[in-house]
Amino acid sequence: MFTLLLAAISKKNKGRCINYSIKLKGDANNLFIDKKDVEELIIKKTGAPIKGQLISSFNLQQLEQELEQNTWIRDAECYFDNKDVLHISVIEKEPVARIFTISGQSFYIDSTGRKMPLSDKLSAKVPVFTGFPDKEVLTARDSILLDEVRTTANFIMHDPFWMAQVSQVDITPARTFEMIPMIGNHTVILGNGENINKKFRRLFVFYQQVLSRTGFGKYKLIDVQYAGQVVVSKHAGNAKIDSIQLRRNVEKLLRQSRENQVDTIVRVMPLPGNPVILDIDPATEPLPDTRVTTISSENPNPVKANPVSTPAEKKAEKPESEKPVKPKEEQKKREPKAVMPPRQVADENKNNNEQ
Repeated sequence: MFTLLLAAISKKNKGRCINYSIKLKGDANNLFIDKKDVEELIIKKTGAPIKGQLISSFNLQQLEQELEQNTWIRDAECYFDNKDVLHISVIEKEPVARIFTISGQSFYIDSTGRKMPLSDKLSAKVPVFTGFPDKEVLTARDSILLDEVRTTANFIMHDPFWMAQVSQVDITPARTFEMIPMIGNHTVILGNGENINKKFRRLFVFYQQVLSRTGFGKYKLIDVQYAGQVVVSKHAGNAKIDSIQLRRNVEKLLRQSRENQVDTIVRVMPLPGNPVILDIDPATEPLPDTRVTTISSENPNPVKANPVSTPAEKKAEKPESEKPVKPKEEQKKREPKAVMPPRQVADENKNNNEQ
């Protein structure tokens, strides 16, 4: 048995590669590397054509490492079968986002957050992020921002609705996200990348419950960055609101909500224009009957639309047919200013005059 084993090893080393097979695994829509590219990498490493080479000249471990150093290859596996056929299995990297820096430079990132260059073959259909800092070496803050971009992009990539609706995501100087949709002339403020799935869930409920009835062009600004609420504005940065009057209106609303024991507290964000506040809590439930408040510079007093009457409010309301009751003092019979004398007294006075 030992002799047979040595003979098999000797024959294996002296044998030649009679054929090879290359398999690519990854997203079928984003093939940034093909079989010819893999073949050229192997030929460059071995220095000769694959077919016909001695099997002993192949260092399979080094060949796998050489393939994995390629920008588009995430993992590679090489082995010979008992028929002296070389099998190469390559898993391609999948980009999840395309990022544009402030200066206009562009690159991809994969599902692990690593940078990937652009390809001359095709352009990947992935979410687009703009406004990333121009830095060769990323700082700790930049790495956190890049990880938030990866998290947001992964969520959008795995949701068909948002993949079709999200046109691009802008990174603000404050390192927050603002989404520009494909349908609708509005901007969505997402904040940072934390709880991004809940933020998109609130936005989806708002689309479903409100914009589907009013139209996608009614509001210019939609803010979903705060838990349990959606804040919208009909204007984006043009109108001015008196901050003092706005603060008074907020205090008045909060005071009324406490007096009426309303469970939902209306919160007003200092947004320009005519902000409409819609409280949605929790994010996973449909929109309840909600108090909507509109505040504008022309009419600083809050105007309530579609109010929800509470038991306390219904009790305080007066029916239209009910008349106000006057105080008891006003109910006393008034004395006339001029009183005619009695008939008997008037006749006596007439007789005296005749006499």
